[in-house]
Amino acid sequence: MAEGDNRSTNLLAAETASLEEQLQGWGEVMLMADKVLRWERAWFPPAIMGVVSLVFLNIYYLDPSVLSGVSCFYVLCLADYLVPILAPRIFGSNKWTTEQQQRFHEICSNLVKTRRRTVGWWKRLFTLKEEKPKMYFMTMIISLAAVAWVGQQVHNLLLTYLIVTFLLLLPGLNQHGIISKYIGMAKREMNKLLKQKEKKNE
Repeated sequence: MAEGDNRSTNLLAAETASLEEQLQGWGEVMLMADKVLRWERAWFPPAIMGVVSLVFLNIYYLDPSVLSGVSCFYVLCLADYLVPILAPRIFGSNKWTTEQQQRFHEICSNLVKTRRRTVGWWKRLFTLKEEKPKMYFMTMIISLAAVAWVGQQVHNLLLTYLIVTFLLLLPGLNQHGIISKYIGMAKREMNKLLKQKEKKNE
């Protein structure tokens, strides 16, 4: 068991080191984005919502075709080329501290863990398909039907806006304990309802 844990830890460390090497040019930008996403200042959440709203208002106003929208990914290609060149000049890589390096390592480690969780869930889905095909079929049908119903009720752009906003606010919500607070409240309410139901049954 310990040998398996050591192998997993070593593999995680190797994947993290590899990702750090790949994203080295983006280090300063990632640290700045991390501060914004974790709401280190009180005005960061409204700023995130404002920027996302502005982007989606532009998309709504311009109403680009699918191909035009896809071609806008040239901005990502441009950023991928320019950021590693310009970031050291803007942020000053010579001021890179041990604390910043540690935080950059934590960010890369969290990204690797998130990727592993996603792959793990994907593998579980295929395991369910092999071991319990009927349950897999029913789960997929119900899930896809629910997604189709939501997609039918809510405009595509609004739904995308809500998803993107939620995902960008999620790290800050998690960091400040807001998610755990409301999950705890929901659990308490569920427990109360279950207790009331048990009393009625008695």
